[in-house]
Amino acid sequence: MPARTLLRAACLWPLSPLMVSALSAHIPIPQRKEVQVNHLAKGTFDVKVVPLTEGVRSGVWSPQRMSIDKRFQGDLEGTSQGEMIAAMTEVKGSGGYTAIEQVRGTLQGRSGSFLLQHSAVMSKGVPGEWRVAVIPDSGTEGLKGLSGQLTITIKDGQHSYVLEYALPEAP
Repeated sequence: MPARTLLRAACLWPLSPLMVSALSAHIPIPQRKEVQVNHLAKGTFDVKVVPLTEGVRSGVWSPQRMSIDKRFQGDLEGTSQGEMIAAMTEVKGSGGYTAIEQVRGTLQGRSGSFLLQHSAVMSKGVPGEWRVAVIPDSGTEGLKGLSGQLTITIKDGQHSYVLEYALPEAP
């Protein structure tokens, strides 16, 4: 059966595993030709967190909303703005947060912006899983195609970061 006939059939009926296999065999899948280069960017940042009261809910559980403003120094030079939602439990030092921030700046000579997504938990004052990821396809301008993970370290009140990232070679 020609691929065109299979494609029409796929649009009209639910796909069976056999049809998916047949379609896959006849429709070429484009391959990415971008060359990714892995890098490490290191530095420090200052952060200002301000509680937001708009949209505060009352009841059994009420999240804490905060604005985030950062200034990055080092291999990443720039600023970011974002929002955080956090929740603490009745047990001291236990809770979690999630946040999204937009970073604008220069990363080792390439300018643009990208989005970071945070997710973290803490149990009785002990940090648990803490993930900060570059949101896929959020890079703009010279940072288009950026991917990676950011690690934050807080020691003696000083915030530092390590960004492990991949970025297509500049055109």
